[in-house]
Amino acid sequence: MAGKPNILVGVDGSREALQAAEWAAARAKLNNAQLQLVCAYALPSYTAASMESGFAVIDNDVIRASAQTVVDETLTHLAKLGYQAEGRVEPGDPTAVLVQLSEQADLIVVGTRGTGGFADRLLGATSSALPAYSRCPVVVVPGRGADQQFTPVKKIVIGVDGSSRSRKSLRRAIEEAALWGAQLTAVDAVPMASSAGVLAWLPATVDRESILRDVRDELKAICKAESAGSGVEIHAHALDGNPAALLTEFSTAVELVVVGTRGRGGFAGVLMGSTSQSVLAHSTCPVLVVPTGDGRGAEE
Repeated sequence: MAGKPNILVGVDGSREALQAAEWAAARAKLNNAQLQLVCAYALPSYTAASMESGFAVIDNDVIRASAQTVVDETLTHLAKLGYQAEGRVEPGDPTAVLVQLSEQADLIVVGTRGTGGFADRLLGATSSALPAYSRCPVVVVPGRGADQQFTPVKKIVIGVDGSSRSRKSLRRAIEEAALWGAQLTAVDAVPMASSAGVLAWLPATVDRESILRDVRDELKAICKAESAGSGVEIHAHALDGNPAALLTEFSTAVELVVVGTRGRGGFAGVLMGSTSQSVLAHSTCPVLVVPTGDGRGAEE
């Protein structure tokens, strides 16, 4: 994409969206990206019927003005913190609007755990559906307490399984680590010990430590190849355990978790995969979701 990188952040007037905007602004400053706030609004479905029946009509101009106020207040907040941004108001379903805008964006940032009004609409459905359908990477920032300060990204963890899709996520994680000056850890989870693990059927005579060592060696080779020339050193680990559980546990000790999607088409659950879904639902730190299937960016 020519010119400055373009970062979008969905805002709705909630504290969680404001915190997401702060994260997006700090990220944009790292590579001089253009930051644009987007507040999407949709008229309630009963508006047309209300007009015909004589009930009070919700004025589109009033709703649009309220959305513009959300944008203006967020711009003012960011300006006080020393960040520059632009803002826009778009009619339509927030998720659909952001998915459409993702065609021309380099990154989209949204928050989670909205508390009402625009928040329920944007931060509820959007934070779960947008990562599955977006054509560009999405960062989902979990809400934090009002007294908690923004934390720069110093440590990043990514799950890698050796597939071409996870290698694409790894490349994006390397880019983020370089921008933030962060330490990057790659983890390949091999579920052997749990009875529910896919390798639980292995006989007791099998040297499981040897399997983990082989997986770790392969992971190190992948990390070395993908990070060549980046200046980023990757710590590679092969661990026995459930991928989602391990990444969620790591989220308590890092500032960014990176996961990938399966591709485009079908239901969001199929798109995301169980690991990505679970990490998004339970992570205590921001999660970067990288589209790794068909569509834009598949060969990037």
